[in-house]
Amino acid sequence: MADDDKESKTEEPTEKKKADALEKGNIPFSRELTSFSAAVAVYIFVVFFVTDGSLTVAGSLKDIFEQADQWRIETSPDVISIFYRLAWNAGAVVLPALILIMVFGVGSSILQNMPSPVLDRIMPDFSRVSLVAGIGRMFSLSNLVEFAKSLLKVFVVSVVIFLALKQQYFASLSLMYSDPAVMFRTMSENLRTVLIIILFATAVIGIGDFFWARRQWNENLKMSKQEIKEEFKQSQGDPVIKSKQRAFARTLLRRRMMANVPRATLVVANPTHYAVALRYVREESEAPVVLAKGQDLIALKIREIAEENNIPVFEDPPLARSMFAQVSVDSVIPPVFYKAVAELIHRVYAKQNKTRRTMRG
Repeated sequence: MADDDKESKTEEPTEKKKADALEKGNIPFSRELTSFSAAVAVYIFVVFFVTDGSLTVAGSLKDIFEQADQWRIETSPDVISIFYRLAWNAGAVVLPALILIMVFGVGSSILQNMPSPVLDRIMPDFSRVSLVAGIGRMFSLSNLVEFAKSLLKVFVVSVVIFLALKQQYFASLSLMYSDPAVMFRTMSENLRTVLIIILFATAVIGIGDFFWARRQWNENLKMSKQEIKEEFKQSQGDPVIKSKQRAFARTLLRRRMMANVPRATLVVANPTHYAVALRYVREESEAPVVLAKGQDLIALKIREIAEENNIPVFEDPPLARSMFAQVSVDSVIPPVFYKAVAELIHRVYAKQNKTRRTMRG
């Protein structure tokens, strides 16, 4: 089932899927780049700090061994004082290395991905205690790849270092009988050579691992077509719910339009397919306003309400179709319809005036 599920995930992850993964702390991360940054920190330490520091330590050792008679070693406090002096000098040498490694390590992590707090990572997860799950993680593809990279790195670096320092084997043995200052200077030079080799190796492996980590991260986030559909539904809304919402909105609009038809001044129809109810009151607006419009059954309903309220209905198919297509409800008609509608309004007013005169007479 797991293999079938993995085979179904053939689609590239969406931006939302990637963003969700980053928020949960699932980020592409290259351990080899961190190793490379640590190697750079150590190399800087060797170039700028080791020489002076080693000379200081060598000087302390020289004082102790060459002037041994001046150092009392009769009680434990005497031994501790000598130890403190050597430890202090060694600590002064090692401290810059620790600071550099820490700064470069944090910097490499920030450059790969900006840090963000993820509370889910610190919550207890008892599934991590499972022996079966632990064995599965131990022999997972990512861990096997990490193990293979480590073996390759150790092998390549060891071979290159052996070839580079092979000629200095006997010279290194003679250092045992040389001056401590010369010994530390030679050792630091050899260490620089070793670090350059390590830097080159970790740089090559780190660059490859950087792209490999991102590729694996992208592969693990791949989605099935069904997952993409579900995500689209969540982001855009369920089509069924949206269609119900649109239907409800149309129902409300229809009811409002029907309620406004009795306020209309006239209705333009075609004769049964389209109907547009217009209201024009000079004090309310500069041009006629569309109160309601519809086609087929809605058009018949508009005409029925208009006839019940003695609202004039004019059959003008071209005008009815054009206004239905171009003018929305609660909007004034555009100037292109002014002349045709003005003639109809004039006929309405003329009929109303005639009716008033008849009633007075």
